[in-house]
Amino acid sequence: MGIFQRFARLPLKSTYIWSLCPQYSTDLTAVDRALILIQHRYVHSRGLGASPANPGAAPPRLPFSRVTQEVLAFFRTLLPGRTITDPDLLKSSNVDWLKTVEGNSEVLLRPKTTEEVSQILRHCSERNLAVCPQGGNTGLVGGSVPVFDEIILSTSLMNQVITFDNISGILTCQAGCVLENLSNYLEERDFIMPLDLGAKGSCHIGGNVSTNAGGLRLLRYGSLRGTVLGLEVVLADGRILKCLATLRKDNTGYDLKQLFIGSEGTLGVITAVSILCPRKPKAVNVAFLGCSSFQQLLETFQYCRGMLGEILSAFEFLDASCMSLLEKHLKLTNPITESPFYIVIETAGSNATHDEEKLHQFLEEVMTSSLVTDGTVATEATKIKALWSLRERVTEALTHEGYTYKYDISLPVEKIYDLVQDMRGHLGDMAKNVVGYGHVGDGNLHLNITSPSKDPALLAAIEPYVYEWTSEWKGSISAEHGLGLKKRNYIYYSKPSEAVALMGSIKAMLDPKGILNPYKTLPDNIH
Repeated sequence: MGIFQRFARLPLKSTYIWSLCPQYSTDLTAVDRALILIQHRYVHSRGLGASPANPGAAPPRLPFSRVTQEVLAFFRTLLPGRTITDPDLLKSSNVDWLKTVEGNSEVLLRPKTTEEVSQILRHCSERNLAVCPQGGNTGLVGGSVPVFDEIILSTSLMNQVITFDNISGILTCQAGCVLENLSNYLEERDFIMPLDLGAKGSCHIGGNVSTNAGGLRLLRYGSLRGTVLGLEVVLADGRILKCLATLRKDNTGYDLKQLFIGSEGTLGVITAVSILCPRKPKAVNVAFLGCSSFQQLLETFQYCRGMLGEILSAFEFLDASCMSLLEKHLKLTNPITESPFYIVIETAGSNATHDEEKLHQFLEEVMTSSLVTDGTVATEATKIKALWSLRERVTEALTHEGYTYKYDISLPVEKIYDLVQDMRGHLGDMAKNVVGYGHVGDGNLHLNITSPSKDPALLAAIEPYVYEWTSEWKGSISAEHGLGLKKRNYIYYSKPSEAVALMGSIKAMLDPKGILNPYKTLPDNIH
């Protein structure tokens, strides 16, 4: 066990045309009218909003109604003490986590029940008032904050666990439950959540589902499209869709919940979730390893899958530039010899002796074959947390580097780091830093490019180059963050026009007035 013991060291603004054009028949259905509405967006004549030069910019405000005293009176009666109009209290809800998108909403609503959400949306639909659903506001593409003066509908007080079945492991809860709180609740009952995110202390499960968040456990437990069993959703007109199933098998008709998973609040407001949760593993190990090249990292991944098999729960990477930022800004300590690339491997199983033996054999193999240059292993909770912080806190470290351009790309695994290297060559001295980290297990790269301040010339050099590169290699321009405001107009790099047109039709059917999270997800021009 000598080699295992050696490792066991750790010193620790386009717009909609709302009036129908005269050439369209007045006999059109509501869906037809809404689809025409969606397809007739235009760039403001003064040059505001999205343009070919900046497709991610905010479009001009659509002709929604504005909040009146009458509307406020209704909300205050419905939500006494939970209708917020104080500008100081509204400020944090108007700005995204990255502080790159800021709206000017004058009203924040904090319902506690699905019925209250239903009454809010019914009232807004009748009066043509736009609504921005908001969970923990940890999104990175501007999808969770108002663009203009949309009413913010916060799920923060919808934070109750409804039921938990400790036989099936099915949890049913309100959408505003914080992910970390759910994790703590389940761990007390010997279960865990099937997803884990760096933002778990703030993000809400409803927001996770609305954005189809991936996270650190996707390699082991799959995506939310598989673990979410049912949803309760309030539609734009206030109708409540009660599909809160707790069955693992239900083959009766269309699986409607899939429409709302990943739709970013544009089709309905998720108010409750039922999700399948795995048993808490009895033995967890985390290895932090160094590699001399990305090719060696990929070969290590192949060995890892083959030798660790059923106990492998995560395989993450970060490059040397990320480590430098962690050391510089967060004063974290690199526990191993400096390397060009670092790997975080987590195993989770039911037998500590069995898992330790498998991990030891794997580590011995990759060390003797010189795929790994150095490493350390942690089995205690505090040391495991310390190792994971080297991966989870990269985003935090980047916030100290000035302005960050963030890209969440899905690619064939062997091409992940080629994009980072090509981007460095493409940008040259224009960027302060170009770094890469992410989920090797599911081919997800987080590409981050920093500059001292917001730089239009740098952005023009990055986009659309990064999307063209991704499209060329049959990747996705958004692996897990969604499209939101910032990426809506780049959707055609990942989806054919027929698919986008069908998305527009679905939006028009479910939200004919377009009041739910406008300016997000769908492009300004549907081909």
